[in-house]
Amino acid sequence: MSGTFSADVSGANAFSDFAHEWRSRMGETFALAPFRRTTVSGFSARSRGFRVRDMMFNRFETAAALRTVGRRVGADDHVRLWIVHRGTWRFEETGGAEHTAPAGRLLVQTGRLSHFSAAPHTLVQVLVLPAAEVRPGRGGPASGPADTAEVRLLTAHAAMVGRMLDRLRPAGIDAARGTLAELARAAAGGGLDDVEPLLSPALAQAARDLAGRRLTDSDLSPSALARELNVSPRTLQRAFAREGRPLSTYIRRRRLEEARRELVAPHRRMTITEIAARWQFADSGHFARAFRKYYGRTPTDYAATAARETDAT
Repeated sequence: MSGTFSADVSGANAFSDFAHEWRSRMGETFALAPFRRTTVSGFSARSRGFRVRDMMFNRFETAAALRTVGRRVGADDHVRLWIVHRGTWRFEETGGAEHTAPAGRLLVQTGRLSHFSAAPHTLVQVLVLPAAEVRPGRGGPASGPADTAEVRLLTAHAAMVGRMLDRLRPAGIDAARGTLAELARAAAGGGLDDVEPLLSPALAQAARDLAGRRLTDSDLSPSALARELNVSPRTLQRAFAREGRPLSTYIRRRRLEEARRELVAPHRRMTITEIAARWQFADSGHFARAFRKYYGRTPTDYAATAARETDAT
């Protein structure tokens, strides 16, 4: 069984709508925990996830506080990786010991799902998979930083799987599942196989995400991204080689796209020279040559044409 799940609910029937959609998409293997009455009555959440074979991934954002109550759910041979991006996530072990994971932390928990709670406006991602895939250590839940290269690769790959799962054929689903397992091992164990070919799509996606946030940074380069992702520049370049273009070409294209948007923005205040500098081109001449090669016109001609078309409408 594989498929995607999506819910954005609030109001009187929010929880029943959410629970119905969850049961139909995720099945009893990944059953919802029972929630307290106050949680059900004030339920307001946004959720995006998927099931791929015997694994489940979900991105969950709650507007109100929530807390479970009652029986434990899930399976004894499950491992859960909770990745807390915002707010606070609390998990209670059998016996009453409580573990708190604030924003920026990864919590790894084995066995059935016991009581948990979340503060209002908490954003968490969770991956559930067979314990045999991760081989967790004995003892209670383990916690660590959520900003490691391994965790970033895991969440980048999961986002990509969620976007493409409904279009994948069986062989593609098997590959997506295998990579999720490999990345979960890396995230939970703190290690990463630098030459693992299955990681290439997720590594390329993580590099794209990082580059997109740093396009105006003069220090942005393939080597800098490799350092942040804790891989060698050669490994990162190999990941992009599978896509048919170098990482430096991707960065240049994204900077040109952002520069073009600023060129044609209504009531533009920046000059072409200022736009070139903002998007890290050496000078306006260098920018003009790169722009013309990509768009077929100089920045001046492109902006003038866009202005005429706007006036005509």
